[in-house]
Amino acid sequence: MKALPQISEAEYEVMKVIWKHAPISTNEVTDILTKTTTWSPKTIQTLVKRLVTKGALSYEKQGRVFVYTPMIQEKEYIGQKSHSFVARYFNGDITAMLSSFMDEGNLSASEIDTLRSLLLKGSGKPGSGRD
Repeated sequence: MKALPQISEAEYEVMKVIWKHAPISTNEVTDILTKTTTWSPKTIQTLVKRLVTKGALSYEKQGRVFVYTPMIQEKEYIGQKSHSFVARYFNGDITAMLSSFMDEGNLSASEIDTLRSLLLKGSGKPGSGRD
């Protein structure tokens, strides 16, 4: 697994907007985030610049406008963060993590059913789509 840029929680909020709307201009990013956060346009522009510096975003100048595109995929980033979380807090043992969630009552019946379905699908059992 290749190492992805380390991004802050605030930078992650910017990335979520860009992943959803890319390619997207600075003004569009700013318009969206000023409606959903208390950040100033200057703060948002600083976060975008940091993401470019870290290699998480690329940009293209189109006339007088900068248009941004993600250099990393959302699924890839979330996957790496998930692995890091399990490694850091559960010594890499996903079973321990799930047991912890279940012991604390943090999983609804619907979430448990979804997990069961995912596990069956991924196990290669007949009818799982991995035959």
